[in-house]
Amino acid sequence: MNRTIGFIGSGNMGGAIIGGILAARLVPPASIIASDLKKEGLAHLEKTYGIRTTTDNVTVAKCADILFLAVKPNVYPAVIPEIREAVRPETVVVSIAAGQSIEKVEGLFQTPVKLVRVMPNTPALVGEGMSALSPNSKVSPEETAEISAIMGSFGKAEIVPESLMDAVVGVSGSSPAYVYLFIEAMADAAVADGMPRAQAYTFAAQSVLGSAKMVLETGMHPGALKDMVCSPGGTTIEGVAVLEEEGFRNAVIKAQRACSAKSREMSR
Repeated sequence: MNRTIGFIGSGNMGGAIIGGILAARLVPPASIIASDLKKEGLAHLEKTYGIRTTTDNVTVAKCADILFLAVKPNVYPAVIPEIREAVRPETVVVSIAAGQSIEKVEGLFQTPVKLVRVMPNTPALVGEGMSALSPNSKVSPEETAEISAIMGSFGKAEIVPESLMDAVVGVSGSSPAYVYLFIEAMADAAVADGMPRAQAYTFAAQSVLGSAKMVLETGMHPGALKDMVCSPGGTTIEGVAVLEEEGFRNAVIKAQRACSAKSREMSR
């Protein structure tokens, strides 16, 4: 990939994307430049990855072929007017902020721009992210493939219509928090049964990791995988029965749909 990739923002997600790009050897460190007002974050990126850094957003906007807006959503109204005159017509802008629709971001640029809306999640920090991409009409299939390759360098990435982006926020963007709650609850139960807490977290987290891997690698329906564990009259079906009695699946569905609804509200 013969591209200069720019990042405005040097936080965790920006760092995860940079790490994925370099691990996949999509471009060399010299082809990545990041800006931020926080010099500590820039120093960390420079030391860790050997990329170029600056405190000037306009410098990054001018030289980037692919420009990641890796700042918080509330900063978009300040950052985009600052850089919009510097962004070249051929530059592909990638927005990773929740609640920022393509229409809203295009409006802030006040000029036609190649824009891809992306929703990654925090497991990107350990190379197991799940990202959704929605390009606007000005982005070519080849450019979309480039952004997909970047987002896939630290996990999995799929292209979805923007109309599904709120559902994506619910099912992958915010869902790691639900999983952490589940792991914590599993560990608490193990501690109640006498297991040391550190060991309980390891058992619970590895069980979730392995179960997710079985879904992805076998291609089997989650219900079929569940049935494989549930022996007649056994321990697992006893636990599943309690989860059903307590409304486990309904609680997950309601929580996830509430999350998607909040995302929809923020996007207006």
